Amino acid sequence: MDTAEIVVVTLAAVLTGALGWFFFGPRRARGARLEGGVQRAEVTVRGGYRPDVIRVRQGIPVELVFDRQESGECTNRVVFPDLRISAGLPAFRRTTVRLRPERAGSFGFVCGMNMIHGTLVVDPAEDLGGGPPAPGTGPGGTAAVPADGLQEGTTAADAEAAEAAERRAEIADLGRRVTVGAVLTLPVLFAVMAHELFGADWVPGWLLGHWLQLALITPVMFYTGWPIHSIGWLTLRHRGADMNSLITLGTSAAYGYSVLVTLAPGLLPAGLREVYFEAVGVILTLILLGRLLEARAKAGTGEAIRALLGLQARSARVVRDGSETDIPVDEVVAGDEIVVRPGEKVPVDADVLSGTSAVDESMVTGEPMPVTKRAGDTVIGATVNGTGSLRVRAAKVGADTMLAQIIRLVRQAQASRAPIQRLADAVSAFFVPVVIAVAIAAFALWYAVGPAPALTLALVSAVSVLIIACPCALGLATPLSVMVGTGKGARAGILIRSAEALETAHRLDTVVLDKTGTVTVGKPVLTDVHAVEGVEGFTEEELLRLVAGAEADSEHPLAAAITDGARDRGLTVPAVSGFDSVTGKGVRATVDGRALLVGTARLLADAGIAAAELTAAADAFSAQGRTPVLVAVDGQPAGVLAVADTVKDDSARAVAALHRLGVRTVILTGDNARTAAAIARQVGIPRVLAEVLPEHKADEIRRLQGEGRTVGMVGDGINDAPALARADVGLAIGTGTDVAIEAADITLISGSLSGVVTAIRLSRATLRNIKQNLFFALVYNAVGIPVAAGALYPVWGIRLSPIIAAAAMALSSLSVVANASRLRRWHPAPLPEADAADVRPTVESAADRAAGRDERTAPAARHPRHGGTATAEAPDRPDASAARSDRTRSRPRP
Repeated sequence: MDTAEIVVVTLAAVLTGALGWFFFGPRRARGARLEGGVQRAEVTVRGGYRPDVIRVRQGIPVELVFDRQESGECTNRVVFPDLRISAGLPAFRRTTVRLRPERAGSFGFVCGMNMIHGTLVVDPAEDLGGGPPAPGTGPGGTAAVPADGLQEGTTAADAEAAEAAERRAEIADLGRRVTVGAVLTLPVLFAVMAHELFGADWVPGWLLGHWLQLALITPVMFYTGWPIHSIGWLTLRHRGADMNSLITLGTSAAYGYSVLVTLAPGLLPAGLREVYFEAVGVILTLILLGRLLEARAKAGTGEAIRALLGLQARSARVVRDGSETDIPVDEVVAGDEIVVRPGEKVPVDADVLSGTSAVDESMVTGEPMPVTKRAGDTVIGATVNGTGSLRVRAAKVGADTMLAQIIRLVRQAQASRAPIQRLADAVSAFFVPVVIAVAIAAFALWYAVGPAPALTLALVSAVSVLIIACPCALGLATPLSVMVGTGKGARAGILIRSAEALETAHRLDTVVLDKTGTVTVGKPVLTDVHAVEGVEGFTEEELLRLVAGAEADSEHPLAAAITDGARDRGLTVPAVSGFDSVTGKGVRATVDGRALLVGTARLLADAGIAAAELTAAADAFSAQGRTPVLVAVDGQPAGVLAVADTVKDDSARAVAALHRLGVRTVILTGDNARTAAAIARQVGIPRVLAEVLPEHKADEIRRLQGEGRTVGMVGDGINDAPALARADVGLAIGTGTDVAIEAADITLISGSLSGVVTAIRLSRATLRNIKQNLFFALVYNAVGIPVAAGALYPVWGIRLSPIIAAAAMALSSLSVVANASRLRRWHPAPLPEADAADVRPTVESAADRAAGRDERTAPAARHPRHGGTATAEAPDRPDASAARSDRTRSRPRP
């Protein structure tokens, strides 16, 4: 090894050591200044964050002003994953993000595509009281700007319009630069390729002249490549590096060497006077072309937000001062009376005052069938009115409407990071420094041991390594798929709160279902009317009419179900002339001059009425999970009515679909074991946890998790909120309470269990897509970098041209974007037909848990074909025996 080779190898070793300190050495943190009880710091966004380490004090409100001095999609958003804060950063504008750090530690913040990183260091405070909270700031690091990153006074439409304008400007700019690069590079590339393939006679000598190539490629280097160089050098200045930095280093080395050969050829030996102008031109043009195609493809991944925004009504016909006036929807205020004509969009969330019409809610709930709306019902803004006319009163307007909340949640989810992103984070943190180190090592190795001309081989290998590496593909792998997946969910009526929930859902192996309002409709209805045969003048209609009269004034849910059932059958409900409530048993009433007893078997027995026939019918109804109401008229047993909370139309098919996905299902309810078992048998759920008090539901979820299961909880009530929060993934029925929806990770707007199936399927499709993206990115770099470094040269004499490396790099990012966009073709599959006839649910009641038994088969739950009998008794719900005064009384409720 001669002196020059020793010097090169030594310099390479020194450079590698310096590289490690440059990228991983200690960084200076800049402290925020305290003004008026608020900590303030400014961050310049240009090729990185400056400063990239900000030190603040715990418990005191913080204002971070991001001054973004560039355009492009890479840095158009800042995300604080651990604080669940995301904010859009419009180009060439200052954006304030407010937060209050309630715990000490280091919290990273990144750009939308995870290529630029910063750290917020929160020092512990002696007095956690800190200062007064910043306006709009909540505890726990809640952003003053909404979670979707919208600034005060800015609507989602404004934000999307700004992002769309920035995207269009970027695409137009890239188009111009690619055109200039292609026009100036093609002559040089043609001359060089023709000379290599066909010899010097095919190409005029002047076209191969170094000075002409310098004149043509210099504009390509500094105009076409400006978006790359400006960011690449700035990123290095911030002691960071990205794809731009690698391309900048590679093309600058090739261009600089070519300029040296052109301007001072005498400084180099004759065998080393080769220029690489064509490589520089082709590399930069190809990279910008790939970025142009990538920008166009990424524009499609955000179609969900644009589609949701397009649903909004533009105007509303408001009744003010007795006259109808068309006004912009933004001017509607809560309480306004609005007329919605046939075929029009409902402008805001509202309550129906009058009129009847079928409303198409598919754009919000994902359910294709129109829903009939009448006085007292609610309508959702952006849904489409059918053929009837409605008069409604505005209930929620502006940012409070369901559509605005959907858009906000979708934006929040699209900006969040999935746990699988940690793999890309771990790789990308070391990726660029390692690539630069590999390039230095390849240069030193081939210069020391390579065949003549060694300098040429060393330079080509180093440049190829820098060009072929593609950290951008790693950065894009997860966010693009999450963006598409959450958008598809929103279009299907499934609101996914975060990328973490989207990822976790694919691992669910157990789904726990609350019974009332989730598996069932949640509202008791009259299901059966059984009149005693042989009683003269007593038909089922007459029996129902009289009982409805006795129940007409009661507010009890069972009474309401009976009276509604009579009216639905077209019966006229007579007036009651006498009424007496018997606590815990039922009522005595006089209707049309006839004495009625309506209630339990004990009520009739106390009156001395033998009701063996009624008791048998009541037992049969009870075995089916229905609540029997016994009736005696004028001292004679007259019949039995059955009331039940009916199963939703698609519950059984949704359960069957979950089973086909390999997911176990469990009913978790406070209802008695017999009723719960009957419902479970109807829908095909094999396990029931019954008689669970509201405060113990979260404990049951914890117990299932203790069995090694990944549990999803589906519920709709306030008492479900702790269990929803405890589950690995909480899924709230969108028709339920606000508390349950807030506690959940996923909201099913339609209230249908089919949304659970869709959410799991979508999660699996998204995770599969992310893994494919990561595979493409990791395998591409794992294979491409060694080949570019010359790993195949000693064996087969193959070395990679920087031009081919540039084409491969551009295709790598494009392949990830194209694969993520492929997820846009995903659509929910129809539910299979269900057959729950052979299911014998195992039921665990409160008594079982108290006795320490895990599970038992309830006789009441056994299907008749298996010889089962409906004889098992179980305690009623704790609230079923509470006394009701006056016109109400206790009954076992479904």
